[in-house]
Amino acid sequence: MKTSWINRANRLSALPPYVFARLDELKVKAREQGLDLIDLGMGNPDGATPQPVIEAAKEALNITKYHGYPPFEGTTDFRQAIANWYYRRYQVDLSADSEALPLLGSKEGLSHLALAYINPGDTVIVPSPSYPAHYRGPAIAGGNIYAPMLTAQEDWVLNLSTIPENVAQRAKILYFNYPNNPTSATAPRSFFEEVVSWAKHYEIMLVHDLAYAELAFEGYEPTSLLQISGAKDIGVEFHTLSKTYNMAGWRVGFVVGNRDIIQGLRTLKTNLDYGIFSVIQAAAQTALQLPDTYIHEVQQRYQQRRDFVIEGLSKLGWEMKPSKATMYLWVKVPRNSNSTDFALDLLQNTGVVVTPGNAFGEGGEGYVRMSLIADCDRLGEALQRWQKAGIRY
Repeated sequence: MKTSWINRANRLSALPPYVFARLDELKVKAREQGLDLIDLGMGNPDGATPQPVIEAAKEALNITKYHGYPPFEGTTDFRQAIANWYYRRYQVDLSADSEALPLLGSKEGLSHLALAYINPGDTVIVPSPSYPAHYRGPAIAGGNIYAPMLTAQEDWVLNLSTIPENVAQRAKILYFNYPNNPTSATAPRSFFEEVVSWAKHYEIMLVHDLAYAELAFEGYEPTSLLQISGAKDIGVEFHTLSKTYNMAGWRVGFVVGNRDIIQGLRTLKTNLDYGIFSVIQAAAQTALQLPDTYIHEVQQRYQQRRDFVIEGLSKLGWEMKPSKATMYLWVKVPRNSNSTDFALDLLQNTGVVVTPGNAFGEGGEGYVRMSLIADCDRLGEALQRWQKAGIRY
């Protein structure tokens, strides 16, 4: 009997297990055993979507034309809202017609970009540790991934001089991400200037993931790649509404920048999906128009949680420098342990879920990522459980 159809494609066999799926399995088992889990594993915001955004979606549901297929390139109004947001935030001029493309969340776009541009055997540079979509998309496309290690000694900022000349000469794309997931690192404007100059020299496409553009603290303002002169010639930037606007489940994001790169991604997507439900685009348009007071409230909430947990961890022996951005803490595992064992011990002994750092690549070994997605009462309970279980650095 012929059974070869059941064999998965090699592109799937080459992928390691997706750690968040594995964590979900372990969490289900823990709950079946009666554990009250405090889940700080995924970057899944705990707050509600802003009420004006919800009301905009309700109103849009009554617009009959929105019930049909949306335009492949997104609605004109949403694309214009994206362009307006970029100018307001970064003083970057974008053509809403050709330099902005709505996405079904930035993860989808980051992965599909790889399928649009990477041929089997192409070299792609993806620093380690990094958000999994940065290397899984290229891996599925058949790319050869070169992973320069980010280090604590260099504040988790990519050192371009560590990339060998022969790698740079043959590389096609560099994926990078600041403010960084998972390390919470930030990069100075000078780094962005350096990477644009470097990429132009080697004719490498830049793909910058700016998912945490607005989760910044104490006056820090993250840099947009597109603020750098010449960046639009060779690069694109991805953004998501999941974090800032608590819209993770709505699945909406966008990519902006080089029109030719965006056109390639659009061409692929027209063959794979029909775009975002127009009602969601109307809601997203409203989100991008919210006043800065909303953003400041979100920033204050995460900063308060950051400070609370860092203070609590200091009592358990950890010394940590407050991060300038993101919704994460990058926590070093205790001596004589590793990322996976420490995360599993926490889950089994305390019911607190964190993500092992090696889930983000080899460069994440020795750390776990803690998401600040619970209020301080719940975070305080997590720390109390650590203390009772004798977990210290």
